[in-house]
Amino acid sequence: MLLAIVIGVLVIYLVTKFFISVPGKTLPDLLKQTMPKWFTVVFTLALVAVWFVAGLITLLTFTILLIRFLTPEMSLVMGTVMILLFVTLGCFMKADKVMYTVEIIFLLTLPVILFIFFKAYTSEYMEWDYVKVALTFINKGPSLLPTTASFFAFLGVLNLITFNQLFTIKQKFGWKQAIFITIIGFSVLFTTYFIPIGLNGFENIESTMYPWVTSADALRLRYGIIERVVFLFLLFYLAMAVVSLLIHWHVTIELLKSVFNFNKLKIMNIRITPLIVIAIFSILTICSIIYLDEFELYQYTGYYYIILGFLIPSMLVVFWMIKRRLKQHEKKA
Repeated sequence: MLLAIVIGVLVIYLVTKFFISVPGKTLPDLLKQTMPKWFTVVFTLALVAVWFVAGLITLLTFTILLIRFLTPEMSLVMGTVMILLFVTLGCFMKADKVMYTVEIIFLLTLPVILFIFFKAYTSEYMEWDYVKVALTFINKGPSLLPTTASFFAFLGVLNLITFNQLFTIKQKFGWKQAIFITIIGFSVLFTTYFIPIGLNGFENIESTMYPWVTSADALRLRYGIIERVVFLFLLFYLAMAVVSLLIHWHVTIELLKSVFNFNKLKIMNIRITPLIVIAIFSILTICSIIYLDEFELYQYTGYYYIILGFLIPSMLVVFWMIKRRLKQHEKKA
């Protein structure tokens, strides 16, 4: 976790600095401007796969969670279709409207998040001795999967590859912003890791499939309208899942638009390319929910995190090449 914080903040700094230097430009625009066409298409399609899978993992995980704890009588396919109907249409919104949606959801859920964290830290069932036992493992060297999984929490900055079009004025990113992100990142990882250990016990947490759900279910609102905090947690989780899925698949759509002309295929003056994309997304998602069980989803998610650990350095190299070629173009001009 400590290594992930250092690497994560460094990646945020490098990616932010890169996009600050090219205000209002997306990565596909920069690739077309500086790179050969074949490389632009191949690299963009690789990013399409990465961002689509990120959203797919979120959708599958939440659907399984929703069916298990809230609507056990509903089939997995039906639950998936209901979420798909909402999200796939939202993915085609303009970037500024997607950001407005994210801001509204974040402002509405932030009090719930802080309240759940407060209840967890002040709970009578929180055993800090278990946390101290977990801290004794700090002298062990980091392993690949936990490091890349922790590192994933810092990768939201990479959505700037398409959302940078909204930042047309040069922004600022210095040591103050880096320190703030470090504190937030440390707090999130500490809470995410140690609270379930303190509430569930150090010995049993390894075999728990959804540690935060069981942790939230250990909390109670004695005088609240909703007594079990787990219901508040699931609502918060729903909001965060929708935000994550909306952003990831919106970026996927924008990357696809840079490769394929969505206005080309028309029937009776109606664009059918978006319908084809929605159909492909839906088919892949439904097939995944049918053929993957929870263990396989957990296993493949680990593989995905490991792949990301090798992909991010490649993206940083591409960013460096783009910046170098932009400088060469400026000198020639």
